[in-house]
Amino acid sequence: MKRFFSTFIIAFGLIAFVSAQEVANGPVISLDKTTHDYETITQGGNGACEFTVTNTGTEPLIISRCKGSCGCTVPKCDKDPIMPGATSAISVKYDTKRIGPINKSVTITSNASNEPTKVIRIKGRVEAADLGAPSGVPVKQRATGAPTNN
Repeated sequence: MKRFFSTFIIAFGLIAFVSAQEVANGPVISLDKTTHDYETITQGGNGACEFTVTNTGTEPLIISRCKGSCGCTVPKCDKDPIMPGATSAISVKYDTKRIGPINKSVTITSNASNEPTKVIRIKGRVEAADLGAPSGVPVKQRATGAPTNN
């Protein structure tokens, strides 16, 4: 009886191990990073960044929606299906006119079997641009390009 029980336990363990090793069925979303840190960026600087999406599943991944947490964060997602093993890019543009901390999110909606709704983040800080005022105080630019001290 002990031999039968031991054989049963070993067989059950092997079945469980093999099942755990299977590739996830359906589309699976994987990202190269979940947060992009701009660190410190100058006002009016380049607020663009990119996230790489990989489909590690067995069926095409379709991103149906990318939505920024506010109007200053604009994501762009490719709507074409991402085939198994293929990658795509999500580009995010942050409006760096606003001075202060950056802590925004982008919500990705897809048909992924692991995470149909995935949130990625951008963070950092925008510092005022020094446009060369003798006092060292940042100045605003007029539409004509001439500085003013307002």
